[in-house]
Amino acid sequence: MVVAEHVVAIVALDSLPVKRLIESAKGGAKLIDATNGRRTRAVIVTGSDHLILSSLEPATLAQRLATDRGTG
Repeated sequence: MVVAEHVVAIVALDSLPVKRLIESAKGGAKLIDATNGRRTRAVIVTGSDHLILSSLEPATLAQRLATDRGTG
């Protein structure tokens, strides 16, 4: 689970800058893999600069986030 108020961005994995961001976070404790062995489809960026890898589509995550915040 992720606290909705801490989410800064939900981005797709298809861009090179996002892949570079993941590679730089692998060395430290700022990368959380929540894919359960599935293919990574989205990256959640938090206010504390943590990256959370997700197997859900970015649109699905955004919809759930909007629902949790009461805007959807």
